[in-house]
Amino acid sequence: MSRSSMNRRDFTRLFAMGGSTALLGHPSFEGFAAPTLTSASLQPGAVDWQQVRSQFLMPPDVSVLNAANLCPSPARVLETLSEYTSRLDRAPFPSFRSEIGAAKERTRDLLAAYLRVTPEEILITRNTSEANNWVSNGLDLGPGDEVLIFSDNHPSNNQAWKAKGERHGYTVREVAQVNPHPGAEYYLEAFERAITPNTRVLTFMHLSNTAGDLFPAKELCALARSRGIVSLVDGAQSFGLLDVDLSDIQPDFFSGSSHKWPCGPKETGVLYVNSSMHEAFWPSMYSAYTGQRGLSRTHEGMGQRDTPALHTFGTQIEFLQSIGQNEIEARSRDLATQLIEGLNRIEGVHMWTPAQPERRAAVVTFRPGELDPRRVVAALEEDGIVAAARGGSDRSGIRFSPHFYNMEVDVERAVEAIGRYMRTGL
Repeated sequence: MSRSSMNRRDFTRLFAMGGSTALLGHPSFEGFAAPTLTSASLQPGAVDWQQVRSQFLMPPDVSVLNAANLCPSPARVLETLSEYTSRLDRAPFPSFRSEIGAAKERTRDLLAAYLRVTPEEILITRNTSEANNWVSNGLDLGPGDEVLIFSDNHPSNNQAWKAKGERHGYTVREVAQVNPHPGAEYYLEAFERAITPNTRVLTFMHLSNTAGDLFPAKELCALARSRGIVSLVDGAQSFGLLDVDLSDIQPDFFSGSSHKWPCGPKETGVLYVNSSMHEAFWPSMYSAYTGQRGLSRTHEGMGQRDTPALHTFGTQIEFLQSIGQNEIEARSRDLATQLIEGLNRIEGVHMWTPAQPERRAAVVTFRPGELDPRRVVAALEEDGIVAAARGGSDRSGIRFSPHFYNMEVDVERAVEAIGRYMRTGL
């Protein structure tokens, strides 16, 4: 079977079975070698995005617009993960286990530089959900204390705080989301009004996974700091998309996942813990194989982990840095703008994502008239387009989340498909 002969049904089945690793081992991809990115193509403002796209395994007629949920990894990440896993399984000698275990510290260095913090403040987790729960587990809170959350936070943030509040006797209060996004000043004032003398923690999503609302993270963290309140920024939708500078934002905690916008290996993530919080932050687990520096020596005792994935996490951070995170952010935002403008021209589409660039990034959510979102996503899959559905009564619809590996044709294909469904039905 030639590479070009793989149809979308085969692609979907293989991806469901084993993700991109399964695809890499399929006969259709025998001999596949992604072109190497050249320094000339990676000069600021002169990135060859077609060459970047060629680093990924998706066939040309598959448009993956679902970065807010799960990103494909570039071939070099898949190859590195496969190579290190094979070596570990072929000859798991203590020397190689020590070598690959130590590679976690290299990843820690890369993450620290990427986020502009110190390695001693970086914990390598499995994902954002685990990182958020480490925070809600690790702070001493009890009766009389309050935690202030944003209503659009991910369940790993909101549900966790509420459940633990019931157990430990503290109160959880919410700042409600408003659609359309009323602007940064509105939310700054809303959080400030909601703070009481008992507020101990303030937590919000940097970029919401619902309507794609972008929050004034630096200003909210400064507000919390001025009141002696701990801040947790959920970066699941900003880590790997935005050019995040934690030395500027200055949160107490920041969480993120590798499998979303960073396009890294699955079940790897990050939790930044500001050095000022180290003495007040308890570990959630106690076991073997901790990290070697800073807080990781007490908080990364998680037993045996997928050490090849931990190493490969660092490889993918290097890939992002080779392109430039500012370039990645600008590219993703531009594609999202094209999507919004195209979808807004379709009669009957209602856009939940704000039109103003400063209030959004690259998460685009809309209601396709009276069409059932689940049936729309199924139709999109038949057309080779990967998207997500939002059900229920709260801003139901379709979510597209383009990223730097997408091309303009992906946007055009998605807009054309939605327009066709709206005209002819499903």
